Amino acid sequence: MYDNGRVELQDIVDEIARVLDAPATLEDRGLQLLAYAAQRGDIDAVRRESILRRRASDEVRAYFEGYGIAAAAGPVRIPADRRLGVLARVCVPLRHREITYGYLWLLDSGALGDRRLAEAAPLVERAAAALAREARARRDLGGRLRELLSADPEARAAAGVEVDGPVAAIAVQSAAGRSAPLWTLPRGVLADAGDPVTAVLAPAGQARAMAERVRAMYGTAAGVGGPRDDPGEAWLSWREARLALRVAQRVPRHAPVAAWADLGVHRLLARLPAAELAGVAAEAAALPDELARTVAAYLDHGGRAGETADLLGVHRQTLYYRLAKAGRVTGLDLADGEDRLVLHLGLKAAELLAAPPARRAR
Repeated sequence: MYDNGRVELQDIVDEIARVLDAPATLEDRGLQLLAYAAQRGDIDAVRRESILRRRASDEVRAYFEGYGIAAAAGPVRIPADRRLGVLARVCVPLRHREITYGYLWLLDSGALGDRRLAEAAPLVERAAAALAREARARRDLGGRLRELLSADPEARAAAGVEVDGPVAAIAVQSAAGRSAPLWTLPRGVLADAGDPVTAVLAPAGQARAMAERVRAMYGTAAGVGGPRDDPGEAWLSWREARLALRVAQRVPRHAPVAAWADLGVHRLLARLPAAELAGVAAEAAALPDELARTVAAYLDHGGRAGETADLLGVHRQTLYYRLAKAGRVTGLDLADGEDRLVLHLGLKAAELLAAPPARRAR
């Protein structure tokens, strides 16, 4: 999607390195590497890792952001830190119309005074403008993302969005009154804010991290669909992502981010319409809360009484008493494999019928 932009940014960073005679790298606002010039002179661990891993570590990111680079209007001088393997450098925010779209990083041996930096100012402006154009293009693509994820083949064909696979879709519960800075997401990630669900399409290898990141923007929950090698099948991943979000909203052990591949039996149950799900849950509906929790723990642990009693903090005889009582209440025999399966599915179905915690009456 951004091949022309990549070429332009690479040309710019090469020219900046030539003009200033300094190692230069260019990163987006999330500190993901976009382009870098050939290395001359010393190289520190941060630059090496950034080139190899395409982004800075969380610890290094926190160190740099501690110098106020996100809000800075001009170059920020960052001192060396031996513990982090950081050489002294200059960070030049790439700002366009008062918005920071990325950063230019220059290793500095002491020769980069303000006058020298000013020589590269036109190139810095070009880089910032290029990133701003890319951000606008991504917003336009994001606006067509719902069409790409539609179950309607005609809508998908009309979307006109081309992405490289493998990809995975992400569904994030939005939050009333809260907007998310989706434009700060890395290149190659498309996003479309929505109510009640924000849609994201990411390279499969980044999907979990992007789900965590966007979820944190809203403070809610997210679901991640399975990867698809063919982007034309991204709509199937989107369907899975929405079902996974439903599980993340209601099942604590899968919250706050649920990946479709990890959901086990919930993958089956989440596909059922509410009426059919209620029919499955009816098998466990007669159990009071304490008995339901006890039976669920017992069945989740494969019927191992000792482990279950320890988990619940009760004596084993108390556990047996509760299980026997549950059998009488439901009319199901927990010593029978099929009855156990029926009850286990009923308890799992009941979880999916519960209202999301944030929406429950207080």
